[in-house]
Amino acid sequence: MAHSHNGKVYEGVLHQLKAYIETNHLKPGDKLPSERELSEQLQVGRSSIREAFRAMELLGLIETKRGEGTFMRAYRPYHMVELLSNFLLNESRTREELVAAKRMLEKEALMRVAGKVSTDQIKVVDHIFEEFNGEEMHLKLFHYLFEVCGQHLLLSMWQFISGFTKTVHIIEYDADWYESVRHLLQSGTPEDVLDLFATP
Repeated sequence: MAHSHNGKVYEGVLHQLKAYIETNHLKPGDKLPSERELSEQLQVGRSSIREAFRAMELLGLIETKRGEGTFMRAYRPYHMVELLSNFLLNESRTREELVAAKRMLEKEALMRVAGKVSTDQIKVVDHIFEEFNGEEMHLKLFHYLFEVCGQHLLLSMWQFISGFTKTVHIIEYDADWYESVRHLLQSGTPEDVLDLFATP
């Protein structure tokens, strides 16, 4: 039940932000209220505002300037809702498709770097394994692997999907799975990666 509620809150924030932008006739370059101000105005948690901002930034609708705030970029009426409508987590099928898409992107990243990472890069991976646990470790690992393979568009897509799925999907890979990932990074092949991801 909590997962459904989170999805509805998130969707509501996006729709309210869209209404705010249109009501105030904001144009590219105009500044948006801060997370705190919007949280108070919309009566939702700052984390929901932050996630909505993150999704909008990945879609190129807004940009954040350090020390200055959040500003509008190119915006067309209804553009945001049209883009996000297929990603809102109201239906179980949508959630399943998003989780599957996230898994496919992670598989693609691993296939691109299997057997190709340097000793220094393996040290970074080992540091991630030592310093983090659970979902945080998983996200930091694959964020790094996307950077290693230089696929910044795939990284943005993966981050975007991860933002939606993290409240409805618990990552459940065991220590042996991550040890296999480490081995593949050193001496694996794309075919080995396919085998690793063959089992749900």
